[in-house]
Amino acid sequence: MDQVSSETINTAEFLPAKPIDENIGAQNKIEFDLNDPALYLNRELSWLQFNDRVLEQAKNRKKPLLERVKFLAISGSNMDEFFMKRIGGLKQQVAAGIQEATADGRTPQQQLDECHSTIKGYQAQKERVSKNIFSDLRKQGIEILSFKELTEKEQKEARGFFYDNIFPLVTPQSVDPAHPFPFISNLSLNLLVTLRYPGGQEISLARVKVPVGAGANRFVRVGTQGHRFVLLENVLKNNLDLLFPGMDILSCELFRVTRNANTSKQEEHADDLLALIETALQYRRVAPIVRLQVNPDISLLHRGRLASELGLNEEKDVFISNDMLGLHDLWELYRLELPQLKDSPHYPIDHPLLAKERSIFHSIRELKNILLQHPYESFTTSVGRFLYEAATDPKVRGIKMALYRTDPDSEIVNYLIRAAQNGKQVAVVVELKASFDEQSNIKLASRMEEAGIHVTYGVVGLKTHAKLILVIRQDYKGLRRYVHIGTGNYHPITARLYSDLGMFIYDKAVGRDATELFNYLTTGFTPKRDYTKLLPAPKILKKVLLDKIEREISGHSEKKPGLIRFKMNALEDIDIAKALYQASQAGVKVELLVRDSCRIRPGITGLSENIRVISIIGRFLEHTRIYYFQNGGEEEFLIGSADAMKRNLEYRVEALVPVESKSLRAQLREFIELQLNDKVSAWNLQSDGSYIPVNPQPRKGAEGCHEKLIKLAEKRQHEAQRLRKRKSRQAGERNLKKN
Repeated sequence: MDQVSSETINTAEFLPAKPIDENIGAQNKIEFDLNDPALYLNRELSWLQFNDRVLEQAKNRKKPLLERVKFLAISGSNMDEFFMKRIGGLKQQVAAGIQEATADGRTPQQQLDECHSTIKGYQAQKERVSKNIFSDLRKQGIEILSFKELTEKEQKEARGFFYDNIFPLVTPQSVDPAHPFPFISNLSLNLLVTLRYPGGQEISLARVKVPVGAGANRFVRVGTQGHRFVLLENVLKNNLDLLFPGMDILSCELFRVTRNANTSKQEEHADDLLALIETALQYRRVAPIVRLQVNPDISLLHRGRLASELGLNEEKDVFISNDMLGLHDLWELYRLELPQLKDSPHYPIDHPLLAKERSIFHSIRELKNILLQHPYESFTTSVGRFLYEAATDPKVRGIKMALYRTDPDSEIVNYLIRAAQNGKQVAVVVELKASFDEQSNIKLASRMEEAGIHVTYGVVGLKTHAKLILVIRQDYKGLRRYVHIGTGNYHPITARLYSDLGMFIYDKAVGRDATELFNYLTTGFTPKRDYTKLLPAPKILKKVLLDKIEREISGHSEKKPGLIRFKMNALEDIDIAKALYQASQAGVKVELLVRDSCRIRPGITGLSENIRVISIIGRFLEHTRIYYFQNGGEEEFLIGSADAMKRNLEYRVEALVPVESKSLRAQLREFIELQLNDKVSAWNLQSDGSYIPVNPQPRKGAEGCHEKLIKLAEKRQHEAQRLRKRKSRQAGERNLKKN
């Protein structure tokens, strides 16, 4: 990984009004006020740092070229979502006149200004990375050409392709007194065309939407040999005479818009949550625009007019980009069949403890707890199989599931429908407000209801984020409950890309708790719900975590030093952050694996010198949540769906479950320690909010934690196979002796 440049990390953006001195608490002469905003990092700026680390992967020439392309695409998509959700939300707060400061002391307007400033630096870095990647692609025979670089024959072929395949999809729209400025859809690419009649004086404008995704690829292949492409907008630009026959084309300028995706509305008294979400989606389509992206060749006049028509501040909301707009479309290049330019393919193994020849329920009942590590172990042959067997096993009586998001084409929903068709009682809690999957989830919910599944939408006012399945089966001793709990979504595609955990559980207490939680989700009634092992939010989880941190503090001593290890996507909740600061001040060692946003400033003497914060950015997207407490040697591991964020702990239905098996605890300990000791993919958070790589120049061939976890999964599989063979041989020998 390349050394972080000063252009990538603008530490000045992260410094509080009163700079933090890491030795400020030396000699314990200063008492810290844990309500001081200077002690906390800003969530939005911290997230932007995360996207810088993603961009660094695209910059790293030690990675295979198409993997760098992938990270550039991810970085661009991340920024799109940041504008849609975070910038959109801040703009809403500013428009509403909200002046309340966050825990780090920033008002919405201050956050907006600092985010815009930081994004400008990101933009410059991204353009350099993009330029280098396109140059390296050309060296590898993947050429992204301008239309003028094509031969006359190739231009003619491209024109024919456009006429046959693109032209019918394009609808030009005039912009004049009779035709007001047209609606511009979110994340769409558009051409602003200036034209006039031959010999005329009056200049007209027209908008042409580039139909990417509407049956057309962004990268138009040139010829049949090699990998040569022209961007679709470039083809469109050079064939405008087909759209405007006989007109003089004076200019053609590309622009792209991003709309606010915050659709949250008051739902406490909503009679029909489904109707409310559908209305919110309609609102999102026409929501205010929060960003305009243009290329530098656009005229000042047209840039100003676009900003005015779209209701934007030309100084702050218009972003001039010297590279390709809409980097998400680079996934088209990543999908090229060029394995030599990608990481070696990874094929998840079948879980070694889930024998194919026996019922999965028998395996779970025998072992009590089975830990699943995705994507190292297959989601399809574990969780998918669990649902398939639940749907087809005549002894299964019912299935209950919390579904946050899934692939619309996956077998997950088909298995649930099949179960209902087989006469089983099936109840599914569908979270309609899963960001950017609302429309998909509405369709899935309707499809399941039509099949006879009992579909509910969770508890009004709360988002259901828990990952939970409960299967009720008629075993030989009566009804038995089998539970799956996970850290990731029930999504077979992302299960190949995200690092997640899951666990099958056969435990009476957990089964009862899961039943209580589903009853709460389907009714919303809360009185007298008791949980023995499951830790649900929002009623219980946060208090338990704070209590366990306090227990670690009170139990800390030289003989039995305290240790807290959390792994999560984000640490934003101020109460949790304060408690961890207090733990550090008491001498408890705190090790945090936080993928993106983190409030805590580690390494400040007298406050957080016992806290270490690491972010892992590697082959897979970190998505696992683990909470560990050493507890005086009586170790506790909790896994589940919740990050240490206020929204997760107070406004979502989440669930964590304890991992009680010693062997599974050992696996989790190994998992965490691999990441804490990573010398390839790990970044250390500094007290000023910047990140530096643990090892700026890892040796060639060095493996990060993801590569090591792949090998560990394979090792577990081989050991299980050897054990089965040995048992089979021993059984055969015993039979021979008997005979």
